[in-house]
Amino acid sequence: MTYQTEIDTTNALIQRFNGTWDGISPEAVARMKLQNRFNTGLDIAKYTAKIMRADMAAYDADPANYTQSLGCWHGFIGQQKLISIKKHFGTTKGKYLYLSGWMVAALRSEFGPLPDQSMHEKTSVPALIEELYTFLKQADARELGLIFRDLDKARGAGDAAREAELLSQIDNYQTHVVPIIADIDAGFGNAEATYLLARKMIEAGACALQIENQVSDEKQCGHQDGKVTVPHEDFLAKVRACRYAFLELGVDDGIIVTRTDSLGAGLTKQIAVSNEPGDIGDQYNSFLDCEEIDPATARNGDVIINRDGKLMRPKRLPSNLFQFRAGTGADRCVLDCITSLQHGADLLWIETEKPHIEQIASMVDRIREVIPNAKLVYNNSPSFNWTLNFRQQIYDAWAEAGKDVSQYERAALMSVIYDATDLAKEADEKIRTFQSDAAKRAGIFHHLITLPTYHTAALSTDNLAREYFGEAGMLGYVAGVQRKEIREGIACVRHQNMSGSDIGDDHKEAFAGEAALKAGGAHNTMNQFA
Repeated sequence: MTYQTEIDTTNALIQRFNGTWDGISPEAVARMKLQNRFNTGLDIAKYTAKIMRADMAAYDADPANYTQSLGCWHGFIGQQKLISIKKHFGTTKGKYLYLSGWMVAALRSEFGPLPDQSMHEKTSVPALIEELYTFLKQADARELGLIFRDLDKARGAGDAAREAELLSQIDNYQTHVVPIIADIDAGFGNAEATYLLARKMIEAGACALQIENQVSDEKQCGHQDGKVTVPHEDFLAKVRACRYAFLELGVDDGIIVTRTDSLGAGLTKQIAVSNEPGDIGDQYNSFLDCEEIDPATARNGDVIINRDGKLMRPKRLPSNLFQFRAGTGADRCVLDCITSLQHGADLLWIETEKPHIEQIASMVDRIREVIPNAKLVYNNSPSFNWTLNFRQQIYDAWAEAGKDVSQYERAALMSVIYDATDLAKEADEKIRTFQSDAAKRAGIFHHLITLPTYHTAALSTDNLAREYFGEAGMLGYVAGVQRKEIREGIACVRHQNMSGSDIGDDHKEAFAGEAALKAGGAHNTMNQFA
């Protein structure tokens, strides 16, 4: 509905009450409705799922249409990110939010900072989703409120052209509400536990759930050692649980991202059930590191499997875990991905130990032989030393091509002494184009950085602390923060406006008219930043 249609509809409703509702302003109602377009998290999930599906189709048509996100650990961080995106690019198209389980564990748990091992409260995940969307909806309310104020000024000045321009902005307004890819870890328990948590996350607004194939009670960060995977059937039960949750809640086009940690996971907690040779359980077990045994020499407590008519003993560690054969990680990843896509997954996530396009592409090429439109979500992780990795990649490419690399020490390429070299410049250019190159070559539909705002918060706080508590004193804040906010147009320099002060004034005026005690008068110091 257009702005004017909303006003007319509300006015007709008010007239039905024979004057008892005459104190209600139809235009104020229309403004409040437009400032809060999503009544529930499910409204958001349904709206954003359609956006994400359309983006996936656009990527299939042209991989230049890849999408991006940054991990956000607080609603304010997500809000400022989307405000900045709209400011710099004029649109939020192709820009999402990512909810990182790592950051929930490290920053949002009531236990305090925790490692990424699913020890935090599972309810903190949907709570953060709800918080993120609360702040994004408030960003809509704030921005529209500023437009409404400009509209009133244009009308007061009799400026019809400006009034028409602002009405068009209102009718064509693009919300800050965008899709969120939300990390459900390994499901926080069995399939029923996964289903229950998935429901809460979807009800909070998540249109995309990312689930990984690790054991819930042995879950590790994707970039740590000691990862333990589960057989495919166990994992697929959780994938189906997520789909059931989407369908039950009416989000029929919800997205499931299945993550495989098999590249870095050399352990399994259990041997898969196999009913016949070549089934998915047998394929999982085929990667186990085994030794042939003689039944006469079998030891007490041995687990024995039949492989091609031979009795084999999987190697079991003191932890009671079984190990896979070395060098099978890529093959297991490919099998994981194909199996997931064949059983309801929409997107893949392959957790790697380094950002290397050809390594990723070598697996995606094999997956696409079976499922041609397979697409990835990829973690552009801060756990990678991007500078060192790409300088070493360039070093290796130069060495292979016979180029002289004698002035470089490969293990020390992170050093600042190499920053101005041709090798470093070429590496930086490869980093700059990594996302577009990987989208084209390695099937990556969505690029995300899991923990960027964790690091930016730490870096900016360090800079401020060094200056403010040092010789710069107050100038450390003014020159390093406020002056930059003013000159770079950072919205929250007017922090009273950002916190909702103007919105509150608008409501007070609607509720109480001229009797309203408003905060935004001439003596409000925020006017210094007008």
